[in-house]
Amino acid sequence: MSEFNTSPTLTLFPAVDIADGKAVRLVQGEADSATSYGDPVDAASDWAEQGAEWIHLVDLDAAFGRGENRAVIRRVIRAMRGRLSVELSGGIRDDESLERAVEMGVKRINLGTAALENPEWAAAAISRYGELIAVGLDVRGTTLAARGWTREGGDLWTVLERLEEANCSRYVVTDVNKDGTLKGPNIELLKSVMERTDRPVIASGGVSSLDDVAELRELVPLGLEGAIIGKALYSGAFTLREALDVAGD
Repeated sequence: MSEFNTSPTLTLFPAVDIADGKAVRLVQGEADSATSYGDPVDAASDWAEQGAEWIHLVDLDAAFGRGENRAVIRRVIRAMRGRLSVELSGGIRDDESLERAVEMGVKRINLGTAALENPEWAAAAISRYGELIAVGLDVRGTTLAARGWTREGGDLWTVLERLEEANCSRYVVTDVNKDGTLKGPNIELLKSVMERTDRPVIASGGVSSLDDVAELRELVPLGLEGAIIGKALYSGAFTLREALDVAGD
């Protein structure tokens, strides 16, 4: 069991998911379920003003293999420089896309599909960039999801063991069936992952209330470092300021 993070504070990552140049939210990762929330820079600025230290920035078009939002992402990163740190995810699958992300000046890069489909490349990236690289474990049951959650990506525990051997610095764990549903996080999944690694874990998917934030905060001594929150914030279930108060109490 992980004892990596003994701090009482849960780091919150408000999500900014980008599709066709707009900030959007999906339900269970379905490409045709997008609801638009306008300019991604405005969304990121709002989170910064409410006290966010990080944002979780996702290029959904790159994740689905249907294009990319590189110019918009650069604009967001430039606007947030000196205000908050950016964790970038979506479509980073080879040296070119990885190096481009590094050059943008992000604080962390999440590998998803590539870590499942090209493990040797992912291990080399982890070895080269260390703490800069996290791996997203997007799960249905104990089966990983790849290619924007449209294909199966192997067994969770087999892949986790391989990533542990590669010395992966941290994991972002998403229950795909919870994402965008406001049905609460999968606490048992998170505990199961933390029992198998000493690396910090970030929760993603399903946060619906301040009670959920408080429940996740209770997992910090077990190794939970943070939580990504999307739809609950965009739908007005609570404000980021309120969530930060709960996460840090």
